[in-house]
Amino acid sequence: MDFDAYGPEFPTPGVPTPLPDQAQRRARLEAANVPQEYWEWMGPHGTSAMGARLGLKFVEMSPEKLVATLPVGGNEQNAGIFHGGGHFVMAETLGSVASIFHVRANLGLVRNVVGTELSATHHRSVTEGLVWGTCTPINLGKQLTVHEIVMRDDAGRRLSTARMTNMILHPRQ
Repeated sequence: MDFDAYGPEFPTPGVPTPLPDQAQRRARLEAANVPQEYWEWMGPHGTSAMGARLGLKFVEMSPEKLVATLPVGGNEQNAGIFHGGGHFVMAETLGSVASIFHVRANLGLVRNVVGTELSATHHRSVTEGLVWGTCTPINLGKQLTVHEIVMRDDAGRRLSTARMTNMILHPRQ
């Protein structure tokens, strides 16, 4: 895993991750394979510290579809299979970024989004290789978005299916 974009070590547990300077933010975005055209949309941290810790890399990014990978190695639970929490981190990351892309590209707004629901069904386990997550919209509104995130193994077998609902926040008065 490439932790260099976050400095020599991660913050002490319980201490918020400090905002990066411009060079650190750039390194984080490059390490996650975020195309430069979307850097402005990715928030002040660029990418999440948790996604970086797990090794999340974007493969395809557009307002219509997001694809990312997570390595199984280093993200197993005690039985040696990919951790269910890894599925949720991938789903939440993809669903949140997809909602931001909808707000920016489709609605032409600059708004924060927050997850209000995340659910998943696990279909099969995996012990090696990469987990591939593909996020596509189910419903894109002005207040809520709903996305489906399907995780597959390197052979294309479905590992889990998640659904995430995000609320688009309006500026506070």
